[in-house]
Amino acid sequence: MSLYDRKPLNYKGYQNETNNEAFAQSDIALISFVKQTYQLFAGSLLAATVGAYIGISALGYLVSQYYIGFVILEFALLFGLMFARAKAGLNLLLLFAFTFMTGLTLTPILSRILGMPGGAEIVAQAFLLTTAIFGVMSIFALRTKKDLASMGKMLFIALIVVVVGSLINLFLGSPILQVVLAGVGAILFSIFIAYDTQNIVRGLYDSPVMAAVSLYLDFLNLFISLLQILGIFNSRE
Repeated sequence: MSLYDRKPLNYKGYQNETNNEAFAQSDIALISFVKQTYQLFAGSLLAATVGAYIGISALGYLVSQYYIGFVILEFALLFGLMFARAKAGLNLLLLFAFTFMTGLTLTPILSRILGMPGGAEIVAQAFLLTTAIFGVMSIFALRTKKDLASMGKMLFIALIVVVVGSLINLFLGSPILQVVLAGVGAILFSIFIAYDTQNIVRGLYDSPVMAAVSLYLDFLNLFISLLQILGIFNSRE
């Protein structure tokens, strides 16, 4: 052993102990990150519920008259949140403002469904189905050995196809195409739940706020897709 080798005789044991401590600290940080993410996700659902309730009970006419303006504001808040994701305080304000606004913009579809016979039951069914699928896909993401990160590009392309198809159907007004798009959307956002959940537990998000937004958008879009499907089939009865 060199006189200048200053490593202790039990260096390997010391190094292993240091590595174990680092892994433990990393696990603690990840658990804290995931906990914050799901707390913010739950808060986002609450903010959206409040927005939807206010929209239906008090602002229904205003939202329907200026719906495009509300949608533009919704996207502006989302883009603002993306730019301010690292600014503590402001990112939370924008998160809950955005999710509240998404609740408001649900007013037209919720009002239409609630105006149908058994409308409240349809909304409840859509919400319960969404919650169940969210839970199942989250568990799948945690237990599967498959790396879902490789699906990112394919999911993004599928999302673009659904968005473009939805825009086209705004002009066509085809119930059949709407059912097809809603069905594809339900499958797509179910997979997105697993994809984003796995990314979260692997530490691929730099902020709990953005991780919560991803989960919230998956949940919201799955809920809307199921609501459209149930609404169309029940309207034919």
